[in-house]
Amino acid sequence: MPGPDQTPFYITTPIYYVNDAPHIGHAYTTIACDVLARFKRLDGYRVHFLTGTDDHGQKVEKSAQAADMEPQAFTDRVSGNFRQLAQVMNCTNDDFIRTTEPRHKRACQAVWRKLMEAGDIYLGTYAGWYAVRDEAFYGENELTKQPDGSFIAPSGAPVDWVEEPSYFFRLSDWGDRLLAFYEREPDAIMPESRRNEVIAFVKSGLRDLSVSRTTFSWGVPVPDDPDHVMYVWLDALTNYITAIGYPDEESESFSTFWPAVLHMVGKDILRFHAVYWPAFLMAAGVAPPKRVFAHGWWTSEGQKISKSLGNVIDPFEIVKRYGLDQVRYFLLREVPFGNDGDFSYRAVVGRINNDLANDFGNLAQRVLSMVAKNCGGQVPEPGGFTAADEALLTAARELAGRLRAAYEVQAFHRALEMTWEVVGAANRYVDEQAPWALRKSDPARMATVLYTVLETVKHLAILTQPVMPDAMSSLLDQLGQPAERRSFADLAGALRPGTALPKPQGVFPRYLDETAA
Repeated sequence: MPGPDQTPFYITTPIYYVNDAPHIGHAYTTIACDVLARFKRLDGYRVHFLTGTDDHGQKVEKSAQAADMEPQAFTDRVSGNFRQLAQVMNCTNDDFIRTTEPRHKRACQAVWRKLMEAGDIYLGTYAGWYAVRDEAFYGENELTKQPDGSFIAPSGAPVDWVEEPSYFFRLSDWGDRLLAFYEREPDAIMPESRRNEVIAFVKSGLRDLSVSRTTFSWGVPVPDDPDHVMYVWLDALTNYITAIGYPDEESESFSTFWPAVLHMVGKDILRFHAVYWPAFLMAAGVAPPKRVFAHGWWTSEGQKISKSLGNVIDPFEIVKRYGLDQVRYFLLREVPFGNDGDFSYRAVVGRINNDLANDFGNLAQRVLSMVAKNCGGQVPEPGGFTAADEALLTAARELAGRLRAAYEVQAFHRALEMTWEVVGAANRYVDEQAPWALRKSDPARMATVLYTVLETVKHLAILTQPVMPDAMSSLLDQLGQPAERRSFADLAGALRPGTALPKPQGVFPRYLDETAA
């Protein structure tokens, strides 16, 4: 059954921190969100897809100083790189938000006032460890002591001892309520390993959270106390409701799309999204998001990615080298979404040549070529379908339902595996039926076999559009499928015999420079 017509679906990337250039991790999250947004749109949902940049914080201020630039000019430049990333990755985001926008300042200060009115914020003095790189506070029990006596955070970031006046959020009061929320909503944090990690953290005891700073000024001013700027994470997390109209909770956009269906984040920022964010929201009288999904990190050729090793993977370069749809496919197929993965150039080439060129590309090319050569370049008229024909057609027709279940739990890799199961079944069917041999002995049977494969490829192409939109658009053109009939609702409409098809062209070229792998 197709998805409910125009059911709201709100999906967000984290807003990316603008102290550096986009890397493969940013592309990974954004592509995953785009694929899910495209899938839901094709399935009849009313989607709102948000991405953007976090322009504030001490780390950004320091990066701007290092670049000898004013913070606003610095963030304008770097934020533009992330906007370009979304465009180059062919992402269909409906909005791109920046925390320096006036709408965001209004929303942040409205949240702050709500928290003050609820009695969840008080003024005190902060004394403790702070990692500028992470923009995070840490207890000493979380730190690792170095041989020189300094400490580092779990992320490896150096920490500094900070003492300053600060407003605090009464996070310590929210432990039981958060645990009740997690129990009530078992899918609110995924995958399960991350959910268990968050629950263990909350059960270990929560301390009140410093939510303002006075030692720098690049941030949203605290209402009625401009000597303080808001803690960058309270500022940043609010973007998700800023973009849909908060503080106007009666607005059409906010009432339609909140609570968000899905926040997609990297595992390193899970705590902020799964502990702090729902506590902030519930304290402000706003419903928490329905799900936070934390995916893993990429290594490069088995090594941790770092500038010092010189193995940073530039997403713009790999798209230029391998092709956009090929990169989108690889990132979502190579590892189970949620796990860590290794980016290997040899693995990319293997996926391109084996999965795309040999399996799917060859399937489409040979059936379209046989139709062009033996059926006058038109969709053939099928006769009666045999059990083998029906088995393949049934696998194709049932694929949509199987993919819906996989996408519902963000199992992108499993969705692609299931798709390639049908690709494999179709290739085996062609080999077994041998339509080239039927051309003389039984042309009517040949027509039925070719029609069966064409109909199967149509299903595959429509359902794979979210992952590889350009390649599948080209393939659907070659199948004579009108542009206005490519949603999942159109899967039921069989190809029309007699439809003229254009000259076949390969959709997935092989990657020939094996030495570059």
